[in-house]
Amino acid sequence: MTRFVVGEDRNQSTLFPERLDEYVDEDNPVRVIDVFFDKLDLAGLGFSGVEPHATGRPSYHPATLLKIYVYGYLNRVQSSRRLERECRHVDLFSDASVAVDGSKFKAVNTRDRNFTRVKMKRRLEQIDESIARYLSQLDSADRQGPGPLSVRPI
Repeated sequence: MTRFVVGEDRNQSTLFPERLDEYVDEDNPVRVIDVFFDKLDLAGLGFSGVEPHATGRPSYHPATLLKIYVYGYLNRVQSSRRLERECRHVDLFSDASVAVDGSKFKAVNTRDRNFTRVKMKRRLEQIDESIARYLSQLDSADRQGPGPLSVRPI
């Protein structure tokens, strides 16, 4: 679990109480959840993300997130935002920055301006026909020869 975001060590000495693990009573169901999910083979059960990626920001271990989900289920906390608030109250997860690309582009996608491959092929055929018609008009004008010049008085 070296490439995962790791919470505080429960055996770490602190000012009050001496160990973080002392915040939880001995008969609290959280202890059962913790032991149960630590023994599970999450990869064998089909969970993705059990093996961390070598690049990018470290993620939270899926077992940790599953423990929080089950805790919320047992305590009737259905909102993921409320679960997040409860986890932050006891500093289980640190603040994180999230960046979103807010670029906005003006676009028009009407039928007249939307081109599929078939529409493009049809349009190119129309252009080729127009060019051929124009060239044939030029050829016929060349065959007729120069017409009488009309002179306009100045």
